[in-house]
Amino acid sequence: MLKRLVSQNAFLYALLVVVGITVSCKKSKNDQDANNVPQGASGTRAELTKDSIYLYAQQTYYWNVGMPSYSSFNPRQYTTNNAVLAALKALPSTGGKDKYSFIDDGTVAGELGGVAGDFGFSVFFAGTNDLRVKYVYATSPAANQGLKRGYQITKINGSTDINTSDASINYVVNAIFGSGATVSLTIVKPDGTSQDVTINKATYNINPILFTKTYTIGAKKVGYIVFNSFTTNSATLLDAAFAQFATDGVNELVVDLRYNGGGSVATSEAFSNLIAPVSQNGKIMYTTYWTQTMQDGAATILQNQKFYGKDTQGNTRLFSMFDYSYKPTIAAGNQELFTKRGTLNGLNRVYFVVTSGTASASELLINNLKPVMEVKLVGKKTYGKPVGFFSIRIDKNDLYIPQFETKNQLNQGGYFDGMAVDKDVADDVTKDFGDPTEKMLAQALYYSANGSFSALAKDNVISSTSPLSRSQFEDVSGKMDQGFKGMVETRKLKFK
Repeated sequence: MLKRLVSQNAFLYALLVVVGITVSCKKSKNDQDANNVPQGASGTRAELTKDSIYLYAQQTYYWNVGMPSYSSFNPRQYTTNNAVLAALKALPSTGGKDKYSFIDDGTVAGELGGVAGDFGFSVFFAGTNDLRVKYVYATSPAANQGLKRGYQITKINGSTDINTSDASINYVVNAIFGSGATVSLTIVKPDGTSQDVTINKATYNINPILFTKTYTIGAKKVGYIVFNSFTTNSATLLDAAFAQFATDGVNELVVDLRYNGGGSVATSEAFSNLIAPVSQNGKIMYTTYWTQTMQDGAATILQNQKFYGKDTQGNTRLFSMFDYSYKPTIAAGNQELFTKRGTLNGLNRVYFVVTSGTASASELLINNLKPVMEVKLVGKKTYGKPVGFFSIRIDKNDLYIPQFETKNQLNQGGYFDGMAVDKDVADDVTKDFGDPTEKMLAQALYYSANGSFSALAKDNVISSTSPLSRSQFEDVSGKMDQGFKGMVETRKLKFK
């Protein structure tokens, strides 16, 4: 449900005393001259905003090499800000890879910090006429009404016309993910009983750990954790879960990221350090490669992204994003080293449960660990987002355009097409998390017991009288996936 994760203010760290001072529509003399913009060019607020989208992209966009000049691109020719962004994403320089950039109004900025203001659940189809609850956040309005994963939904706001047609999908998406303050449902539980519920939107704290359990598989202890979002408040929650795994003597781990579209880079690092062996301490975890313009200290437009912070002497003064170093080095804070976290050590293998909804900070976690331990992927190929960003405040909106790519200690990255799985298995939304018969978890547990995956004939058929085919599943996923997919830089960068 995370459409957008962090505003410019939320990007900064506890070290900083942040204020909302952003002068993003103002173009400096250098910006104007370099882009053939007449000195002192005037325009309406809307025109200057469109200019700014282009100018920030020219200096910070991951695919900025080969971009046309300001006069050739002419951002003011487009009717909306999103049209400007769409034109940027369509430039030949992107190679068609930019499926990530977006503009947000800032209303869900708190979700990165673990605060949401919605119904607190998501849905997906188990069959052409079988809509199910996909997940529910604890303490959310949906949880308070008793919703659980796997419950069938047979009526939404009075309509029983629920199927995988475009019209019905639009109706479902608008009702559950739209602007409405209330949704009325009829749900059918696994025991066959039916219940009418009305859910009102409310603010609640997100706990992205949806489920944990330790399984005994022969002589092994296998920990299982369902992690739904890399919020900045979840590191301590992960610490507690892994402390229990350590107490349980876990020696293999299943990390379920099937709906996790990403979030905080810092949280992904913390998770990596909880899993990685202590023998990796001091070795490179990954390196962040910002655009060459930013590495060269030439992204002068970032001087307009201002905030108050403390300098090395502890004095509060005005800084800008231009004051950071973007070189791919340890000294610049752009090369992260492993530092073991917690007491769970000696994991022999980690299984990741993934789908096309697994993206960004989730993929960063997987990529970090691939060179340092045995990693198996179960489910469906991941989304493919090896790039990330921080927000750029323009007028009343936040612009998100990729500005960096990450690569692991073997310099591996570039998974724009997604990460392939070791075992192709369909997501079965009719089964609750932790059910050992749920196909994705079942495959991981089977491998733990037997050293290979099971060749089940119906791994890609979910429990439904009219199951979705592979092509139907992918088509419906694309239409219904409302989740944010992003890797947001939330670490403390270092000043030049």
